[in-house]
Amino acid sequence: MTALLTRLLGRLPIGWLQLVHNKGRLAAALSGVAFANVLIFMQLGFLGALIESIRLPYTILNADILISASDANTLFDGSPLPRNRLYQALAVEGVASATSFYYGRIDWKQPDGTIRVMDVFGVDPQGAAFDEPALARASETLMLPDVALIDRKTRNAPPGLFEAIEAGEPYRFETKGRELTVTGTFSVGGGFSADGYLIVSDQTFLRLFPARLPGAPNYVLVRLAPEAASAAVIADLRARLPASDSAVWTIGEAATRDQRFQTTQKPVGVVFGFGVVIGVLVGVIIVYQVLSTDVADHIREYATFKAMGYPQRFFLGIVFEEAFVLALFGFVPGVLLALGLYAVVAAGTGLPIFMPATRPVFVFLGTLAMCAVSGAVATRRLARANPAELF
Repeated sequence: MTALLTRLLGRLPIGWLQLVHNKGRLAAALSGVAFANVLIFMQLGFLGALIESIRLPYTILNADILISASDANTLFDGSPLPRNRLYQALAVEGVASATSFYYGRIDWKQPDGTIRVMDVFGVDPQGAAFDEPALARASETLMLPDVALIDRKTRNAPPGLFEAIEAGEPYRFETKGRELTVTGTFSVGGGFSADGYLIVSDQTFLRLFPARLPGAPNYVLVRLAPEAASAAVIADLRARLPASDSAVWTIGEAATRDQRFQTTQKPVGVVFGFGVVIGVLVGVIIVYQVLSTDVADHIREYATFKAMGYPQRFFLGIVFEEAFVLALFGFVPGVLLALGLYAVVAAGTGLPIFMPATRPVFVFLGTLAMCAVSGAVATRRLARANPAELF
């Protein structure tokens, strides 16, 4: 390593030699940097899982445009819409079809007494609301009363439940005073507010939620004709539908708005973002302490160099060299630990937490910047030092 750094720097790697001279301090410093990296990776992982879990329900919707209530910020809030908005949408040129979409939430009591929170989607089985082959094939089954499909990625479901359902063995459970029969599965994945999803017909939904009115769905899913221009249809819909109770978005825009709202306005998103900042601060403080102590221990040697006429950038180069070594060797165990923790959390919670290819790159660049800032601050004492006063 010494020979490699000598070639790269064109001089003796003083910073590297100072670090390896005290191996105990080096190990503690690398552990601190690795810890800061793990903290940053985990917070970014949780934030990424939140963003991905928000996006997933939108991916199964067979729609180009989503009409929601004007006060809806996410897929799971907002007032119901008048059904008349569906008929108004059908009258717009370029709209091929439209269907109602209902949303509710139930508690699923497990055989062991535990409760699973399930988001329920109510749709017209003939409306082709979902863009997934398994759901399309199950449309006729959903026409039967009190029949449901279940998300096979639901967290903490009874062992073997989904395999049995897919093998043709229906599963029955009671909720809201009715018995639901689960006859099929689909795949989405739970989020931070619910453990999984159920899909039922609109009629079954209204029986589960008798307070809901048939003429007041939560959303209208709109599909465009092949030759229709999305922007033109959206403009026409916004002109025809009253802005006082309706909002029109593409599916992509609706998902993006939902993600932005939940990551900037909801506490869980703000907490994860703040956790990233805390991780950076922890790393800066740890690296600063290491480099500041190293500068203090070698202040007389540095003063000698300074008295010989070496400029301040020479000392900055040494400290930045140490910062780079700490960033590089602390990052590697940090990313490996984070990958292991991602796998553990994903297996234990069912959250879509994973490591995108770009995340390690950005975290490493951030670690370099973090260590560079710490090094620059640590050299302030040396910049102010008078060699004559140190001897």
